[in-house]
Amino acid sequence: MTAKRTPIWQSIAVALTEDIAEGRYGPGDKLPTEAELSARFGVNRHTVRHALKSMSDNGLVHARRGAGVFVAQVPTDYAIGKRVRYHRNLEQAGRLPGKEILHLETRLADATEADALGLPEGAQVHVYDGLSLADGQPIAVFRSVFPADRFPDLTAQLDRLRSVTAALKEHGIADYTRAKTRLAARPASATQALHLRISEGDPILRSVGVNVDTDQRPIEFGTTWFAGDRVTLTLSE
Repeated sequence: MTAKRTPIWQSIAVALTEDIAEGRYGPGDKLPTEAELSARFGVNRHTVRHALKSMSDNGLVHARRGAGVFVAQVPTDYAIGKRVRYHRNLEQAGRLPGKEILHLETRLADATEADALGLPEGAQVHVYDGLSLADGQPIAVFRSVFPADRFPDLTAQLDRLRSVTAALKEHGIADYTRAKTRLAARPASATQALHLRISEGDPILRSVGVNVDTDQRPIEFGTTWFAGDRVTLTLSE
């Protein structure tokens, strides 16, 4: 009796799974294109597509429209509560935290920022746009807005320290807490998708919050857009 042959697509799925297990492709890495995999295994694209679909059904990879197929990441637990500290949250989740500064500027507050920070019309604010990383992979784009009159040198300190908590401490803010947080699901804009390495329109989670000092005075109005498949937001005290 002739032994039953393993389907070629299944052999390809096994080979790619072994590549992932042996660390050739890590979480968040992009796999070779269908054309490249077709050449590697000597098959047509339909067979490669069948293998990738099987891996996707098993949760090993996921496709991003127009971007390719990527190794699935284990979502990072990120606590949203009274004290939100990025580096501490990532370290507690066993991830290596990192941040990139995208833009720092001082300008007039818009109506939403002035209302959130309790500022008069015409007040200036410092704006910090950045990218949050976990193990070198982007997980969120953020914007933090601070009252400029109260923290005159904050942009220089953020540029030097790369930490909001450390920069505020140099202005005498030993502690601060989250007064309120609002969460909503949104589709990624083209710019957000570029920074997060996802496709435009992919789901992202938007968090909007206000931090206050120990006298309950607003000191930071923040908006963060999390890549929906890379973060699990949890509530904490």
